[in-house]
Amino acid sequence: MIPAEGSPAFAAAMEHVLDAYAAPYDARFPLVCVDERPCALVGEARDPLPLQPGRVLRQDAEYVRGGLCCLLLAFEPLRGWRQAWVRPQRRRLEFAELVAHLAEEVYPTAARIRLVCDQLNTHSAAAFYARYPPERARRLAERVEFIYTPVHGSWLNVVETEFSILVRQCLGHRRLGGIDQLDQQVQAWVAARNQRKATIQWHLTTADARRRLTKLYPSI
Repeated sequence: MIPAEGSPAFAAAMEHVLDAYAAPYDARFPLVCVDERPCALVGEARDPLPLQPGRVLRQDAEYVRGGLCCLLLAFEPLRGWRQAWVRPQRRRLEFAELVAHLAEEVYPTAARIRLVCDQLNTHSAAAFYARYPPERARRLAERVEFIYTPVHGSWLNVVETEFSILVRQCLGHRRLGGIDQLDQQVQAWVAARNQRKATIQWHLTTADARRRLTKLYPSI
């Protein structure tokens, strides 16, 4: 549901995102979608019974809670490339390190990285100053153009779809009791997706939105 209140603000932010998706590929200005999601670490209380022909994996109903961690994902849809990190926490520091890696190692020659993200309080240039000396923080801030999805509109970030695919294809109902174990599974999935250059076909355009989401445009 799109909230009626604040519709002009929603429309403005939405069109900013949609126009960014519609732009042709330009290596000087790569479009990268980023976000985080919490992951529960759940381990086995007892080892599952060995697999046998014709039988599914049998595991004990009891499990061990290992707390929460954070899965960060950066996805460049036009190139079919993604990278993931598993971290104990989700803070400004982790976000700053992600962006620094993109700016300095993945896209060192890009003029500016167009970064699609939601309006979480960690997603800003302030994160760079919380993590790095001011000179480096300023360099990072100058290399990034933030493209924010609307409030209550994080579904407009393509990386959310990529997260959904990750859960369906990789994580599912698996019991992964430690960060290293989770990271191993996620990195294997990332490598397979990158090898295929798998991407997502985004169909909603600004013209479509103006035609279909008329409540956002009271003057139409």
